[in-house]
Amino acid sequence: MEIENVQRVTPDRKIALLIDADNVSHGKIAAMLAELSKYGTANIRRAYGNWASPTLKGWKDKLHDFAIRPIQQFNYSTGKNATDIALVIDAMELLYTQKLDAFCLASSDADFTPLVMQLRANGHEVYGFGERKTPSPFVNACTTFLYLDNLDGAEPTASTPESPEVKSTKAKAAPKSAPSAKPAGKLLAQDTKLVTILRGAVEAAARDDGWAAMSAAGSAAKRQAPIDPRNYGVKNFPALFEAIGLFEIVKGEGGHSYVADKRNKYRTPKPTS
Repeated sequence: MEIENVQRVTPDRKIALLIDADNVSHGKIAAMLAELSKYGTANIRRAYGNWASPTLKGWKDKLHDFAIRPIQQFNYSTGKNATDIALVIDAMELLYTQKLDAFCLASSDADFTPLVMQLRANGHEVYGFGERKTPSPFVNACTTFLYLDNLDGAEPTASTPESPEVKSTKAKAAPKSAPSAKPAGKLLAQDTKLVTILRGAVEAAARDDGWAAMSAAGSAAKRQAPIDPRNYGVKNFPALFEAIGLFEIVKGEGGHSYVADKRNKYRTPKPTS
């Protein structure tokens, strides 16, 4: 996730991508792999589910297209998700048998929260992908979590073609001009958790003059919580700090950005060199 080029990870970092196919759309896989490429190489790719189920039919072509290994898991009893257990078992085996740098779990199921916490306790970063319905314990446990609808390049959901009559009706009912969606600064400023994290990040990264390098502030924020600016409707941390309206941002020499908390009365007018 982009933090003004702060987190440039070498491509030789090894990542295990484990997908709960029952909870993730096959149309998101290309975007997920593109996102993971920012952190390393997903050289282990597994998708878990009952592949005899018609609900996973759309996944089959994707498995071949992206070299994902399908892990078959039958539903041994009604109401129990054996897929989750199989994924957890494999994750723990990989943890102790493979020299991995990170894990990625693609699911919206909070039952994986203890697994994430265990992987992180063993010194591994855990990247998460899921839908908006993903419970906060799972989101907060991950090193970084990104909602799937914020991924660039995700394939659109197939829909039934509309008749000319339906299209005409919609065109008449639609407003003449639809304003583009922009982050609501006032709403962001009312998000006390977000504000606390960002202020803490600036304070942790600030120099004696009260200013923090934007890249350092972004990294400090991500060390506190799995914040991805795109989840707040902006592209990166500079845009998030600016949208929230509680920070002062300036460009320094070499084009580097600096940020300061507007409440800090002791900061210098501009960053010192």
